[in-house]
Amino acid sequence: MSRLQVVSGKGGTGKTTVAAALALALATEGKRTLLVEVEGRQGIAQLFETEALPYEERKIAVASGGGEVHALAIDAERALLDYLQMFYKLGSAGRALKKIGAIDFATTIAPGVRDVLLTGKACEAVRRRDKQGRFVYDYVVMDAPPTGRITRFLNVNDEVAGLARIGPIHNQAQAVMRVLKSPETAVHLVTLLEEMPVQETADGIAELKAAGLRIGNVIVNMVRPHLLDEAAVRAAAGDRRKEVAKALASTGVAAPTKLVGPLLEQAAEHAQRVELEREQRAVLTKLGLPTYELPLIGEGMDLAGLYRLAGDLRQLGEAFA
Repeated sequence: MSRLQVVSGKGGTGKTTVAAALALALATEGKRTLLVEVEGRQGIAQLFETEALPYEERKIAVASGGGEVHALAIDAERALLDYLQMFYKLGSAGRALKKIGAIDFATTIAPGVRDVLLTGKACEAVRRRDKQGRFVYDYVVMDAPPTGRITRFLNVNDEVAGLARIGPIHNQAQAVMRVLKSPETAVHLVTLLEEMPVQETADGIAELKAAGLRIGNVIVNMVRPHLLDEAAVRAAAGDRRKEVAKALASTGVAAPTKLVGPLLEQAAEHAQRVELEREQRAVLTKLGLPTYELPLIGEGMDLAGLYRLAGDLRQLGEAFA
């Protein structure tokens, strides 16, 4: 069972929305899910219509069946202070370093260390148990960086190899990678039925496989409904101006020729989009991964829409287990 669910995708595909909906979907029937943000954008807070997330785990939603969704916005500087206290007992000294800017320097000049801190916090939540020995969270869902950076972000062991070959940082990276490369972790990629996101998804999958990271599902987001059936789509691709004008006239529409142009133009655009989407679906099929589609929420994404997407994901059941 994949207890750490990592969600990535090209910018603009709605990966944060999918991550939030997935956290809700997994937190059913009394389950507890932690939704983790690592990019500092506060996108989770906006989706759940709550105040900005602090550097602490906070309950932000109740799912179907009484499950709970908690959220955490991981801050690299605060995570480094925790790290210094945990391994070096430098609580007060760490705070002093922060005052003189050393903490910010460390997390900026050494991005590999920064990623160890961010992923390490999520992996710690995956492993954490309560006093009875039970996992504190049934699932941890990470709203991860975009597809173009996801492999480097997750493959932290390689990133820190040149910085620390022994010692606590090296050991922390190794512990993180044991979680990230285990069956406990699955990386889901969010895309749209458009050429650039699909191509970036294909590239991301190749990089993740090469790094030995386990890929879960491809999630096609914001799928628009087909307004025409297959026969109408084929007809819209041809020159049917005279036939359409005749059909409109037979229904009693005045001045049908003025309507023919705009109607055919819209139908042709729809037919073109359907064909492009068909091509991109074929590309995704060749990737050989489970692929699922989520509908476009036409009225815009709000909390109600988020719960609706969670319901759609919940119906997939074992796909995300």
